[in-house]
Formats: sequence, structure tokens, C-alpha cells
Amino acid sequence: MIVRDARPDDARAIVDLYNHYVTHTTITFEEQPVSPSEMESRVREIQSGGLPWLVAEESGVVVGYAYASKWKTRSAYRFSVESTVYVAHDRRTRGVGTSLYEVLIARLKDAGYHTVIGGITQPNEASVRLHERLGFVKTAHFREVGFKFGEWLDVAYWQRPVDIVAASTRGERPADGTERG
Repeated sequence: MIVRDARPDDARAIVDLYNHYVTHTTITFEEQPVSPSEMESRVREIQSGGLPWLVAEESGVVVGYAYASKWKTRSAYRFSVESTVYVAHDRRTRGVGTSLYEVLIARLKDAGYHTVIGGITQPNEASVRLHERLGFVKTAHFREVGFKFGEWLDVAYWQRPVDIVAASTRGERPADGTERG
């Protein structure tokens, strides 16, 4: 598996992967499938803002993607970003998300960012495990803030400084997620 910067011609593969979650799950609050041209525009917007949009590729097939977006627009938030990671539904629990996150966080650290924040629709134990294994700590829980497929959904947030050494890179899990490398 390789992790690389997304290219415009990845839009179709990203949409195919993402639209599964749009149409079949509450993991994303998007309710209508996204077109390749819309996804290409989203990728360009993130990358033109100086932030990474990455894809994981196995044997020439995109099996996951990750990107960072600005957390908020006010100047004081400029060192904080929100992360997004999606893995092909048939490739989950195979290390794709971890690989994407490790590269994403390294890029964010190199670019001078301080904090990365991940929002997770609840329940989503696989995503919670991934974030906590990578040193994220739960910091907020908003009740019934989304409505999809006839049900009210919670969203919780996990965050971590970009400069910690995460458990996945050391082969162990920190007790409180705040261990510094």
C-alpha cells in the first residue's frame, strides 16, 4: 500500500468509496451522492489552501483517503485542523486508516499545525478505536445534532496535538493519550 497526494483523476475512485457511506450509513451526514466533478472541486479546494488530501492505494486501486480542513476561520484557530478519513468498506480493519492518519499527521506537523480534531458520528466503535489508538482523546459529545435515515444522531469529537508519539508507531497504547515523544 502507498499513501500519496490525491490527484484530480482520483475523484471517481474517491466518490465510489465515499458514496457507499453516503447512501448506506450515518457515518457521514451528507445525504445525496457526490459527483466526481464535485469531489474534484473539494480536493482542489483543500489542496489549494495548503492542506493535505491523501489517498491510500493498493495495486493501483484507491482504498481510502484522508484530508485536513480548517477547524474554524478566525485567525486564532489557524493552527488547528479537522481531519477526515474514509476507508473502502471492504478494506476496513486492515491498517488503511492508520497508514493514512500517520502520513496526514506527519504532514500537518511539518506544516506547523498544532492540533488535529476528528468528529465521529455515534456510535462508530471502529472509528473511536482508530482515533484512540493514534492518541486522540475524546473532548466533546453533542447529542442529536444530525438527522439522517429517520433517526437523530450524536457527534463526538476527539483531538490530539500533532507532536505526540502515537501508540501505533510505538507498538503500545498510551494510558491517557497524552504521552509526548
